[in-house]
Amino acid sequence: MAVIKRYPNRKLYDTEAKKYITLDGIAELIRDGQEVQVLDHTTGEDLTTLTLTQIIFEQEKKSSGFLPQSVLTGLVKAGGDRLSSLRNALAAPLDLIRQVDDEIEHRIQMLIKKGELAEEEGRRLRDKLLAQTRRLADFPPSEERLEEMLRSRGLPTQADIAYLANQLDALTSKLEHLNQLVTPDENNEEMDQGL
Repeated sequence: MAVIKRYPNRKLYDTEAKKYITLDGIAELIRDGQEVQVLDHTTGEDLTTLTLTQIIFEQEKKSSGFLPQSVLTGLVKAGGDRLSSLRNALAAPLDLIRQVDDEIEHRIQMLIKKGELAEEEGRRLRDKLLAQTRRLADFPPSEERLEEMLRSRGLPTQADIAYLANQLDALTSKLEHLNQLVTPDENNEEMDQGL
């Protein structure tokens, strides 16, 4: 676990890497799967939750819409107790996936030790099984991945539908314009000639 010390001047120091780190750097550590603990250098108080909240705040400022407004409103309404249960609910699936990965690793190691599986075979099997659980961890897919999946199945994406809607609007506009060019007098003359 990476231990980050926060100094009175608000600078953050990664004790493992022995260098100063930014909030973006901490976010990157977390995305890479590392657990992080942030401690106040003077008091030793755990500031991890506060720091993670700051990271979310900074990401929200940068990408405007990182979290839907309804989620943020719900978090404010929920208060402390409900936030703890929300945190547990969000962490549970990730913890379950980690437990499955650990169990796969453990069982394959046991088969190798018993001689029922060659080490190379065990590695291949482990990699194959872990790839399956990682796919589960990536659910729901990102918007880009979802569009890729739709395209691979020949289904229109939101952009495709918007493009078609724009084309329909343009055609409708052209038809209305053509209808306006044909005046009622011309229609009557055509009708008279037809009689």
